Amino acid sequence: MKEYIDILKRTKLFFGVREDDIFAMLDCLDAKLSSFQKGETVLQQGKTLNSIPVLVKGKLHIQNEDYWGNRSILGSIDVGEMFGEAYAAPESGTLLNDVVAVEDSTVIFFDIKRILTTCSSACRFHAMVVQNLFFAVCEKNRKLVQKLGHMSKRTTREKLISYLSEEAKKHNRSHFEISFNRQQLADFLSVDRSAMSNELCKMRDEGLIAFHKNRFELKEKSPDLKAN
Repeated sequence: MKEYIDILKRTKLFFGVREDDIFAMLDCLDAKLSSFQKGETVLQQGKTLNSIPVLVKGKLHIQNEDYWGNRSILGSIDVGEMFGEAYAAPESGTLLNDVVAVEDSTVIFFDIKRILTTCSSACRFHAMVVQNLFFAVCEKNRKLVQKLGHMSKRTTREKLISYLSEEAKKHNRSHFEISFNRQQLADFLSVDRSAMSNELCKMRDEGLIAFHKNRFELKEKSPDLKAN
């Protein structure tokens, strides 16, 4: 587990904590390492969660399938991100979504009770980790509001413009890469893939955007929101 200390140091959970102190806290927080193959479920809908997972290798998707198997991607998890914090409270209930490995992935699970309870050895940075957890939950809520903003748009074009605009702001430039392929982006925005691809091509032909696979560039021309 020592090989992942540098990654943990850059996570929001251990922000401001030194490498040596993180290594010393692994036993205190009952850290457990688990590996998952591509396509394997990391967290399953309907199960309870008593730990805070942190992804240290690979990539994960938060997704949901309805009764008929229609899939919606609610978000992606990259290396260094924790997930499942919303279910850490005792009364939070069971998981509402699945977390699935998009690539071969490795996750470290930290016991939530150990995090929230000061240990007998009184780790110097334990309180800082609790504070970081609170801030991370606040940030996740903000991202959820952003996604709801995309989903509230009526047309496929409006959803694409909302999402791509937010990505450009996040990267602070007009050209950027997104973390989804076409099907994943369609699932994330809850739109038909063919309709979305057609809309992207229309926007490209109108000089609004340029793209190649998951690389996008936004042009200066103001988009027409009345398109389907």
